[in-house]
Amino acid sequence: MKFKRLTLPIFAAIVLTALATLVVLNLRAEKKIDVRPTHLYPVADQQFVRSMSVLLGPPILEGNRVETLLNGDGIFPSMLEAISGAKTTIDFETYIYWSGEIGKRFAAALSERARAGVKVNVLVDWLGSQKMDNDSIEKMTQAGVDFRKYRPLRWYNLGRINNRTHRKLLVVDGRIGFTGGVGIADNWTGNAQDPEHWRDNHYRLEGPAVAQMQAAFMDNWTKVSGSVLHGDTYFPAQKPSGPMYAQVFQSSSQGGSESMHLMYLLSIAAATKSIDLAMAYFVPDEETREALVSAMKRGVRVRLILPGQYNDADLVRNASRAGWGPLLQAGALIHEFQPTTYHVKLLIVDGLWSSVGSTNFDVRSFRLNDEANLNVYDADFARLQTETFEADLKRSQRITLEQWESRPWHEKLKERGAALFSSQL
Repeated sequence: MKFKRLTLPIFAAIVLTALATLVVLNLRAEKKIDVRPTHLYPVADQQFVRSMSVLLGPPILEGNRVETLLNGDGIFPSMLEAISGAKTTIDFETYIYWSGEIGKRFAAALSERARAGVKVNVLVDWLGSQKMDNDSIEKMTQAGVDFRKYRPLRWYNLGRINNRTHRKLLVVDGRIGFTGGVGIADNWTGNAQDPEHWRDNHYRLEGPAVAQMQAAFMDNWTKVSGSVLHGDTYFPAQKPSGPMYAQVFQSSSQGGSESMHLMYLLSIAAATKSIDLAMAYFVPDEETREALVSAMKRGVRVRLILPGQYNDADLVRNASRAGWGPLLQAGALIHEFQPTTYHVKLLIVDGLWSSVGSTNFDVRSFRLNDEANLNVYDADFARLQTETFEADLKRSQRITLEQWESRPWHEKLKERGAALFSSQL
């Protein structure tokens, strides 16, 4: 008994030390950017294109075609059509895959192609897809789908439990790619017609940049499976499919975690006319907030559309609202989308440069999650994105500086409390 009384405190101390170590490991990230990019050249300058190609990794390639898909009614049929037409390979990675009707439809489509001899690889995030039913998983695996979960809870990866894959990628036959904001869940079905059906964008890509999207999928697939998928079934020779210059690049907490952060900072620094930002989660760090303020000081119009009362993360919305003061004081036009949950992730700069994909405007996307974005350097594409942005603007409510300053004290207290968690949001 004496021995037990002596060892229990020691055991408890060991457990507490281990837990504290795991917390530190989960909060740790690569060294953050502490030098703010300055305005050296405009987006229209070829130096901007060269900088983005070199600093973000993969080059900006010509010969691409990007189609904009709006809401579930426009997004899911296009994705399912591409899956049903697959001849050789399907590579699919997503953060959210939940039970529901659309989940069953994707499971059926992927299973049918696997039974037809198509090599189907599916990677879902373990945390984000907790609501996925076992029946869909069994249906796919029995059909021959190679189904994997990204970083499931295991003792040997507890130090990385906070680092998730938030990428949303679908690549068919190495020639057709999809990315954007949607997960596989019934929330995204419909046409944003009511609070139960979310507003989102997704994008269909053809052309040389599809190989970069495939590489982004392979990055995580190799980590999980240990296998390297290559050859012309995954990376076929690409022909020009359209007039657009495009680039797909990736970031992760283990390597190049600052790529997304740097992309946003460089884009903002190059703006001379306008920055339109539609964002599901907007909790900018000090550097990014200062970059936006600096842009407005040199005459750039900044418009933002953010989630309103309907949202899936009140903590994030409150933390976001806590930091609006400097932006509103500098002249930012901030709007909250009213009809339903707003899940769009879109940046448009000077009507020429657009960035879409999985990345949110927060520290979690910049430094903790694995993300992938599609950048498009094309005026016509940017014009279409601006049209969809302004259509959403009509369904949004502007929040003025006076309104923000006069909000009730209990809202301010709640928002300041939420802002304490900004490094994890």
